[in-house]
Amino acid sequence: MTRNKLASVKKLMQPYSFLSLALFVLIVMMVYPIIQVFYYSFFNNVISNPNPQFIGFENYKTILFDSVFQSSIFHTLYFTFQSVLFHFIIGMIFALLLNANINNKVRSSFRLIMVLPWLFTPTVIAIVWKLMLDPSGIVNYMLTSSNIINKNIQWFGNPKTAIHAVTLANIWAGYPFYMISILAGLQSVPKDQYEAAKIDGTNSKQNFWYITLPHLKPVLLSLSMLDFIWTMQVFPLIWVTTGGGPIHATEMMSTFTYKQTFFFYEFSLASTAAVIIFVISMLISLFYAIKQR
Repeated sequence: MTRNKLASVKKLMQPYSFLSLALFVLIVMMVYPIIQVFYYSFFNNVISNPNPQFIGFENYKTILFDSVFQSSIFHTLYFTFQSVLFHFIIGMIFALLLNANINNKVRSSFRLIMVLPWLFTPTVIAIVWKLMLDPSGIVNYMLTSSNIINKNIQWFGNPKTAIHAVTLANIWAGYPFYMISILAGLQSVPKDQYEAAKIDGTNSKQNFWYITLPHLKPVLLSLSMLDFIWTMQVFPLIWVTTGGGPIHATEMMSTFTYKQTFFFYEFSLASTAAVIIFVISMLISLFYAIKQR
């Protein structure tokens, strides 16, 4: 190989040498564990069993036909779709309000107040909402004082209300992400388009549908896909508030997997559930990548 070819190969490989350490960490911390989880899902109980046997797709059959796991899929999808929908609605409304022509000091103050839920950790948010929705908490006090309800409700302790309560807490925790992102998108919309539309006699509703939304479409698509993936994997909020109860009423795929691992020590079943979550997330990510082209 000539000196020129060696120099060109060296130049070609130089960027990869800079990435080598990061790629090594990525492989050790992410790629290898993912492969290991896939491997575990095809064996009977690993780790606790010194001689695990290959059983093919038996774990997948067990998991997919498990009534608790089936309910956890329904709860996860309900929790995720409701959260993403209301994150979008509330985030859009607040972003439009903050983008309005109001006093700068007032706008800055409202931005600070509205972004507060995003500053708290999931555990803190869970504790705050658990205290607020306690049978003797402020929410029940306000509702009984207003004669809306006759007696205190156990929001997290009642199977009929628990899933709605944790969804409400997650909506409150996540809308600032949408609000800030949409607000940044709104400020990038060319002002001359609104001025041209005003000359043509359009109203605010038409401006929103035909100017604002088309410019926000890439932002909204990215937000929705990312939020769907993140929300589907929420664990601390559910675990601290309900632990998946009562009677599996708030059981999510994340809490189901955690219990299989650390409560029942069914590591292979937990790996199988984790693989299913991973596949769903990858399909959504693939859809997101295709739409971003």
